[in-house]
Amino acid sequence: MRCFVLLGIYRTAKDNPPVSFAIAACETQNVNVTVLPCFGLAEGSCITAKDMWAKMDGQFDRENFNAGPSMPSMPGETLCAAVSASAWVEPHGKCTVAFAVAWSSPKVKFLKGSSYYRRYTKYYGTSPRAAKELVHYSLTNYKRWEEEIEKWQDPVLKDDRLPEWYKFTLFNELYFLVAGGTIWIDSGEPVGCSVNDKKQLTKDEKAKITLAARADNIIEHTNGANLDEADAGLGDHGNVYALKQEIAVPFKKVKQSCSVAESQDDCDDVGRFLYLEGVEYIMWCTYDVHFYASFALLDLFPKIELSIQREFAKAVLSEDGRKVRFLAEGNFGIRKVRGAVPHDLGTHDPWKEMNAYNIHDTSKWKDLNPKFVLQVYRDFAATGDMAFGIDVWPSVRAAMEYMDQFDMDGDGLIENDGFPDQTYDTWTVHGVSAYCGCLWLAALEAAAAMAFQLGDKEFGEKCKRKYLMAKNAFEAKLWNGSYFNYDSGSSSNSKSIQADQLAGQWYTASSGLANLFDDYKIKSTLQKIFDYNVMKIKGGRMGAINGMHPTGKVDETCMQSREIWTGVTYAVAATMILSGMEEQGFSTAEGIFTAGWSEEGFGYWFQTPEAWTLDGHFRSLIYMRPLAIWGMQWALSMPRAVLEPPTINMMDRIDPSVLSSRFVRAEVDGRKASRKLKCFGNSMFSCAC
Repeated sequence: MRCFVLLGIYRTAKDNPPVSFAIAACETQNVNVTVLPCFGLAEGSCITAKDMWAKMDGQFDRENFNAGPSMPSMPGETLCAAVSASAWVEPHGKCTVAFAVAWSSPKVKFLKGSSYYRRYTKYYGTSPRAAKELVHYSLTNYKRWEEEIEKWQDPVLKDDRLPEWYKFTLFNELYFLVAGGTIWIDSGEPVGCSVNDKKQLTKDEKAKITLAARADNIIEHTNGANLDEADAGLGDHGNVYALKQEIAVPFKKVKQSCSVAESQDDCDDVGRFLYLEGVEYIMWCTYDVHFYASFALLDLFPKIELSIQREFAKAVLSEDGRKVRFLAEGNFGIRKVRGAVPHDLGTHDPWKEMNAYNIHDTSKWKDLNPKFVLQVYRDFAATGDMAFGIDVWPSVRAAMEYMDQFDMDGDGLIENDGFPDQTYDTWTVHGVSAYCGCLWLAALEAAAAMAFQLGDKEFGEKCKRKYLMAKNAFEAKLWNGSYFNYDSGSSSNSKSIQADQLAGQWYTASSGLANLFDDYKIKSTLQKIFDYNVMKIKGGRMGAINGMHPTGKVDETCMQSREIWTGVTYAVAATMILSGMEEQGFSTAEGIFTAGWSEEGFGYWFQTPEAWTLDGHFRSLIYMRPLAIWGMQWALSMPRAVLEPPTINMMDRIDPSVLSSRFVRAEVDGRKASRKLKCFGNSMFSCAC
């Protein structure tokens, strides 16, 4: 088999780095490949697109193989290239013709000037001509990729217990990990600061980049003979075997061993990863939303998930004193407060200028810090990565201690401040809220468990005492006999049924921690949400509406109270599954499929929005939060023992002497192939509450 490649290098505007595109086809015994290295769209071109179509009869001229690189184009001129593959097929016979397209843009440049090398340059070098090797590698490996993808998906697709709509929606929602403005860089240092920059740029590569900079468009081609010889030469651009390991299909053990050639540091190095909140809300790694989406990364790319948590752990301990004006209130504050979890990692200069969000002062939000603690604990428990736990523990403590200022009456429970101080940033909260209060209870439990596991007994005892006190206050102020009120205030919506009120319970159950409330209260609340927020909305065919009055009328308090949030609906469904209510969970999530993905829905395929209204109007297409459907898959793969109704309060039974246990992930068959939490030794979670 030989691969024939056409490569085009394009200079970009505003002195941005060049980008190259490569198209290729494989020539085999039955497939004949020819090329047309260059043609134009304008009438004045030597060969136009019209000429190309008129001239081609299944193949181009063979002499094109010896034509060499084309001449650079004039500014504004568009050059094109074409590859043709032809084959004879016997009647009723079969023939596979493989084409591939690849592109290389080795640098990413942010608006305020910082540039970084993308992750793939670790393996293919920094020349824009890497597109040649990328397209060749694709053609020679795509069959293996298809096999691995099938091996990954088969346990889900062949599970007769799962609804058909769920199976393909689960995998299709992953589009966002690619389409969500994703940036994956190799090093935290900007271009020009890294030793790798100097090491990877050879004289030949510098000459090629200089040539590319002089031309708007250059198209060249390489015949199969040269690329066959290049098979063994891919190592010039990095360890190709390491690349295969890096992009290996998921559902493997999280704790992977390094190859002999790799040091432990290299094995754990996954670069730095960014993805947008959405294509309309351009902020990197928005954390209150990542809380919902992160199950997908933890399940499929756990090392990337841990790297994101490390980024936020560093951010917790940092401060940026530059003044920012907050649009909603019109007041000023500082960009980043020490101890507060940032809303996002920035927009124009990520990692260095965080909190691009400036509607409210997020240092006063009540959900970000608990969400950080809960995600860190879940990831720590799922991976069993003790080094990760030790590294981020100071930030966990700081995040918890920062929240003390929001306990106004000393009952251990945080209060909201009468403005939208959480992810529902147009929905005002007064006093204790079901959403933030539940997250806080869960964070106290997670922090106590992690403290004891890491040997910080004093802090663990402090969180334990506060948890027991706060839980009593929470139930006394919000439990009304069938669900938890929206908040403890006296506004017209204080008794509303919030779909997301058990978000903290979702995380404790997903992390192997004890339930926050007794089984009756959890199931009663979820049933209320199902009966009112789900089934009273178009018969359950749209998802869960955020707010509903106990009278059965939609809460019209604000835009967000009357919206259906796609990712929140998936999260509610996951909570139901974890609580033994699988039928209600799948019915709840099916509304998102029906409205968003089915032929009778609104047509939001591969652009799932953050929200829609009862009449189908959307807000923020292509959004991060719908990745929460992987929270459902996580719930389906949890050991059944974790789902059993607890009987003894875990916080009364924590014994530091038995905290040598930890969770690790192991491969299992069938439906539980994604993960299984196993406990070695005496488990602190063997007692349920």
